[in-house]
Amino acid sequence: MYEFTYHRPKTLADAAALLGQSEDAKILGGGQTLLPTLKQRLARPSDLIDLGQIPDIKGICEEAGGIAIGAFTRHAEVAHSDVVRRVIPALADLAEGIGDRQVRNMGTLGGSICNADPSADYPAAVVGLKATVKTDRREIAGDDFFTGMFETALEPGEIVTAVHFQKPDKAAYAKFRNPASRYAIVGVFVARFGNEVRVTVTGAGPSVFRATDMETALAQDFRAEALNGIAVGADGLNADIHASADYRAHLVTVMAKRAVEACG
Repeated sequence: MYEFTYHRPKTLADAAALLGQSEDAKILGGGQTLLPTLKQRLARPSDLIDLGQIPDIKGICEEAGGIAIGAFTRHAEVAHSDVVRRVIPALADLAEGIGDRQVRNMGTLGGSICNADPSADYPAAVVGLKATVKTDRREIAGDDFFTGMFETALEPGEIVTAVHFQKPDKAAYAKFRNPASRYAIVGVFVARFGNEVRVTVTGAGPSVFRATDMETALAQDFRAEALNGIAVGADGLNADIHASADYRAHLVTVMAKRAVEACG
């Protein structure tokens, strides 16, 4: 690592002030991406601001017809929460499938969505569950939050404080995972809200996206068979040593069908 100044503020206001005063500060959530990056000397922040001592950005509660989860809430807490299991069980299942036990006990919701990794799981839920991302300055619709690979709508110095997920009538997440990292080679979140259906895809492209043709078909007939013959084009999808763009396009349909079947 390069040398940096470490801060551990106890309030959100202090954290925001430190961000404003620092030359090139980085926020530390669970550290599952940032710490390895620092160890490899791929980043050189002037300051590291650890949010772990701020109580206002932790916890889970029912709120406004859904669930509000603090940004510093760890994946394992979401996975094992009685509230999440009762209100949006698909969200708990998604959290249970993130990484391994060590990652789930350290990684945080806020850290995951702010990193905006194209293969991360939470972005599919943020968009699929019509979430609202709350910051220390404003509220951002989940549909508008992810803007590209490792890019979000956050402004410099803006801190995510919580995410509110709307409660669906039915929902499920299906993932074809990398066997080593457990990242999504392709993950599909399906959620039904009355006559509206959302099908959101992670891992396949540079950023999470909605499969609108599938949404239209499922809104008319919410069965896996309704997706027969519907495919996502391979153009613009990710291609790497793990899967080609064509294979990822094929997996989108397969995972979408599995998610619909899991909705019951």
